[in-house]
Amino acid sequence: MALQSKMTVYAAVAGVLALMGGIVYYASLDNVDLNQVEIELTNVELRDVSTINNQAKFDVTFLVKNPTDKTFTVSVIEYKIYGDGTLLGSGIYSTADIALPGRALFSAGAEIPLKNTFVLSKGDVNSEIYEAMIDNRITSFSVEGSITTQSSWSETQKEFKTGY
Repeated sequence: MALQSKMTVYAAVAGVLALMGGIVYYASLDNVDLNQVEIELTNVELRDVSTINNQAKFDVTFLVKNPTDKTFTVSVIEYKIYGDGTLLGSGIYSTADIALPGRALFSAGAEIPLKNTFVLSKGDVNSEIYEAMIDNRITSFSVEGSITTQSSWSETQKEFKTGY
């Protein structure tokens, strides 16, 4: 009788492990589609200058595209921003604290602009660069970073570089 109950326990544990392996395999099927996300920097626009704090706020707009049939959301975009080839700083767009159903859904073929506020402090860059930024004399911007996409089963992170 003891041998039969041990065999039942072993069979149950093996069944649970097989089920977990199946779930992990099924979730990984989304990774190929999630890695096809396209991201493009479309705009960097001055929003506000604070002479008291010596800071300037910019709206950084990314156009995120879904070329696949898999619906996903974007939870994080981490980036470093460059103006005329000079590093200005880093920023992060995050919806990680918002539940998956509350985020923008990227269905098949969707193109959605995502805005983020980038704060440039005068002490973080050369004063000439800071003045050029607030006077809109920077002619080209580029970003490099990573974008994290999620489906209901999977999450992937993709590196990117884009600019205009």
